[in-house]
Amino acid sequence: MRKPLVGAVLSLLLIGAAAAPAVASTSPDKAAPAVTVNYAGTVALSNCSGSVVRAPGSQPNDPALVLSNGHCIESGFPGPGEVVKDQSSSRSFSLLNASGSRVATLRASKIAYATMTDTDISIYQLTKTYAQIQSQYGIAALTLNDARPVQGTAIKVVSGYWKRIYSCNVDGFAYRLKEGEWTWKDSVRYTSSCNTIGGTSGSPVIDTTTGKVVAVNNTGNEDGQRCTENNPCEVDETGKVTVRQGINYAQETYVIVPCIGAGNKIDLTRAGCTLPKP
Repeated sequence: MRKPLVGAVLSLLLIGAAAAPAVASTSPDKAAPAVTVNYAGTVALSNCSGSVVRAPGSQPNDPALVLSNGHCIESGFPGPGEVVKDQSSSRSFSLLNASGSRVATLRASKIAYATMTDTDISIYQLTKTYAQIQSQYGIAALTLNDARPVQGTAIKVVSGYWKRIYSCNVDGFAYRLKEGEWTWKDSVRYTSSCNTIGGTSGSPVIDTTTGKVVAVNNTGNEDGQRCTENNPCEVDETGKVTVRQGINYAQETYVIVPCIGAGNKIDLTRAGCTLPKP
């Protein structure tokens, strides 16, 4: 995992860009231009990064959600096969504006969902709605893409903890990514320029064409070791293991969308929801 950092609390971001950012060109003869990706909609946790996110069907008066990693929750790493659901939490998040300045402290009411099985995600429900955050701070939530990312896509990894933005592309996908006791499915592999570090865990991975969140940053192979903590390895369909020292990874987020029901409730029984169940 991109190790959580304990103790240093940096003020940062949350809610994103449901409204499409400005684009550089609208010429029909050219490929879709990149949107402006900044810190608005991201947050800083005490040990990780995160973002205020919405599903395509989320409503303004729904309680807002914060997305980060499962290994970033305050109770420690969930074990293999463990799922946290609707656990009370009063965790705070520093909400950032476009330039990375802290504009507010948001607070959770619960961990709506968290796991490190098949994926590495945590979803916090906040005490404020999207409309309240927009009205009070002028920041809109980032939208989760409802489709799987595509190889070659230009992306940015936006860390609210460090106030740093990494730019690269989707290099490909790991059929299975194994790190210590945990195994994740269909992970996004970055090209080498996204050289993320500890504290970037939970950062939203944003498609620079759409401005939508396609993944959540979670780990990288630091030392070239094979399948150990902080040194994940890729395992293909035949069981072949590949180690890529210095390469970093993220977990796809389109799988979250079918699990978000009315009122932003995480409902693992909804059609198309494949997230692990308790």
